[in-house]
Order: sequence, then structure tokens, then C-alpha cells
Amino acid sequence: MYRIGTKPYPTKIMHDKLYELILRGERLDGRRPYDYRTIEIKTSIIEKTDGSALVNLGGTKIIAGVKTSLGQPYPDTPEQGNIVVNAELLPLASSFFEPGPPDEKAIELARVVDRCIRESKMLDLEKIVYIPGRTVLVVYIDVYVLDYDGNYFDPAVLASVAALATAKIPVYEVRDGEVVLSHEAKTSLPIRRFPVSVTIGLLGDKIIVDPTSLEESAIDTSIVLGWSQEDEVAAIQKNLQGLISFNVMDEIIRVSKEKANELRTRLMEAVGRVGIEP
Repeated sequence: MYRIGTKPYPTKIMHDKLYELILRGERLDGRRPYDYRTIEIKTSIIEKTDGSALVNLGGTKIIAGVKTSLGQPYPDTPEQGNIVVNAELLPLASSFFEPGPPDEKAIELARVVDRCIRESKMLDLEKIVYIPGRTVLVVYIDVYVLDYDGNYFDPAVLASVAALATAKIPVYEVRDGEVVLSHEAKTSLPIRRFPVSVTIGLLGDKIIVDPTSLEESAIDTSIVLGWSQEDEVAAIQKNLQGLISFNVMDEIIRVSKEKANELRTRLMEAVGRVGIEP
């Protein structure tokens, strides 16, 4: 049995049913194996944040908010701004989410979002340094799972990236060796890329994209690939036990790359971008 939270699902019957459907190019909800559920992206929905976005992926709903403040750089990156990602699986989203401090699943979600953004170099962190080694901009990203029907990784990355891409932050300047708030209008964050992630479920030697919670209960394993641009992987997270053969991994990379390009196009349309800044 595979357990989500504390409640076990019997997987054998469902696993065999899903496998039979995939052999026919079908799934329980009518999708084909490589199809995503319907995606909706809304931005600037929380007035008191610098940036925000709500993403609906089928029955999974994620909201992300961005706030910024001045702070000190990390000791090993004195000439870069900071990124801090937090994630919370709200108990109202699923009976499998427990109240209390973030558990290992929330921490894992935050780390996947962080790696996709950080390792893709989505933000030009050197452009948000005001006094090297002393004062930089700290970008806080808070992710909340509001409703859960499988695959919270991909919509969490979409929501976070959309919130960053549409954020409007205060303008600071250095006067007499001090960083002060300017009277100029707000500005955008220095965006370089639009990373996305693609979650793949594996049943035997067959793969499915964007598994629902019911499918997650029966799959053999799953893997998340974060793509920073067309030919560059920014993050990989295998979040269930299970083996993946080289041949299947080749197919996973091929399919996830194709799906990442589709997601990125949808994302850039939602945030009003037609290209990536140099």
C-alpha cells in the first residue's frame, strides 16, 4: 500500500485498472496519458502583496504571494539578493493534510519551488543588491495549497513564477551610504527566465502526466522535472520509492520537455509576456 498522510489506499486493483486504460491511451477522467488537466492562471489577486497568483489545475488550487523587504545577503553570496520560499498544505485542502507546522511534504514542495526558481536563474539576483555584502532585496514567496486533487508541484511553480513575473516592488536608492525608499513609482523584478515543472507518474513501463490524487494512490513512482528553458533542466525530484529504467527515463525527459514548453507558453500569456528579457 502507498500512504498519503495516515490513510492507506489499496493499490493493486486501481493500479491494474489504470494500466489497462493507459494501454488503450485512456485515463479515468477522459484524458490521454500525456494530457494536463485544465489550467487557469490569475494574477494580482491579493492587494496587500507585491505580487500574487492563483492557479487551478483541475481540482488542485494553489495560491502564491510575493513580498519583498531589505535584508542582509547570505555570507556565501554577498553580491546577490535573497530568495525565501515557504509552503503550507492547508488542512481544508484535503483530509490527508494535518494541521500544525509544515511537515516533510510541505518542506519538499517549498524546496522544489525554490530549486526551480533559483537554479533556473529566473531572477537576476545581482540587480537587487544595493550595497554588496550589506544590503540586498529579500524576496519572500509563500505558497498555499487551497484544494488538492493530486500534483501540487506544477501549479505551485506556475503560481510562484506568475506572482514574481507580475510583482511590483518599491524602488530603493543609495544615499550617503544608506538605502532609502525612493519616491518613484514601483518597478518590476528583474526577470530572466520562466521556469516550469512537469510531474510524471509511472505505472510499470507506462507514464502519465499530471496524476490526480486517485492516480497518485496507485502509481509505482513519480518524478518532478523543473525546466528553466527549452533544453535545460533546473531541478529533479523523485518523491516516491520505485525504480525507473533508462529507457523509461529517456521517455520521461522527452515528454516533460514537450509539456514544459506548453506550460511556459501558457504562463507567459497569463503574465502578459511575449519574450524573455536578456
